[in-house]
Amino acid sequence: MNSILENQNTDIAYQKAILGSVSRTFALTIPLLPPAIEIVVGNTYLLCRIVDTIEDAAQISPTEKQGLSKLFLDAVLGTIPVASFVTPCLGALKGYSNRDELDLIAHTPTVLSILRTFPNRDQAAISRCIAIMSEGMSHFHSRQSRTGLKDLAEFEEYCYVVAGVVGELLTTIFGHHSPEFAQNIAGNERLALAFGQALQMTNILKDSPEDCARGVSWKPAQMSQTELLKIAYEKLQDSLQYITLIPTKEVGMRRFCFLAFGLAVMTLEKIAARQELSDQALLKVSRNRVWIFYGFTKIAAGNNFLMQSFFYTASGRLRRLAVEAN
Repeated sequence: MNSILENQNTDIAYQKAILGSVSRTFALTIPLLPPAIEIVVGNTYLLCRIVDTIEDAAQISPTEKQGLSKLFLDAVLGTIPVASFVTPCLGALKGYSNRDELDLIAHTPTVLSILRTFPNRDQAAISRCIAIMSEGMSHFHSRQSRTGLKDLAEFEEYCYVVAGVVGELLTTIFGHHSPEFAQNIAGNERLALAFGQALQMTNILKDSPEDCARGVSWKPAQMSQTELLKIAYEKLQDSLQYITLIPTKEVGMRRFCFLAFGLAVMTLEKIAARQELSDQALLKVSRNRVWIFYGFTKIAAGNNFLMQSFFYTASGRLRRLAVEAN
């Protein structure tokens, strides 16, 4: 029994350490969650990051990406030994520059070992999320192009399989933890999709200079930056409504969501101030502003008026663009 607990503690220590290495943002937000769901959400993020790493690897062909995504999903579902994914994946990523992401893939057995300790209903929700994400990304691997996605409908579909489904998963996990939230969100599930999609739209716009440099665009063809920012602003409005449905006593869950929301607002506001997106570094929120906002969430996350006031104050350019677009 002691050895089992020691192994679990070692696994969780690795999960927390690698989380800090592969994501500055989520290393800040995930520890804000109640301990009972912090490990679940952290584990899910790492699983999603493995899927993202496969997608982002420029040296792998779309066909290879599809094959690796299928192997990863099979490993998550337990239908193949995990080594049957790890060995070919590391082989395909030989020369990949991000050593932390390679280390994460090498430790896929550790991440899946933690997953197997969760309640069955959480495991089922996570497996569903990874299945939709892996299969969805495999669908889009062959659609990568410099011109972008076909239209807004395809863009919305892409945002769903990459992030909207994560919003659904968070809602399920939060509902397992808080029956009051489960009751509040019933009938408002679309807000969960908007929350995930707003964050993904922010990433797509922020990363577009880097994507363009490698000959890829995930933006819908024939749509202007202004039109995309208008859609993002509408999804941010829905995202704030989503956060307000979390009971005020669930401060950790609220801070987790509000911190991610606020960083997205500030990033999109920087994007709205620029006619052309040519330098990704100029679109990042400074570390100082991140920490200031992190402190603000301690005060504001439990107060709907303060959260709404922040959104109104921090999204002036976005709001004006949305009005002008109408």
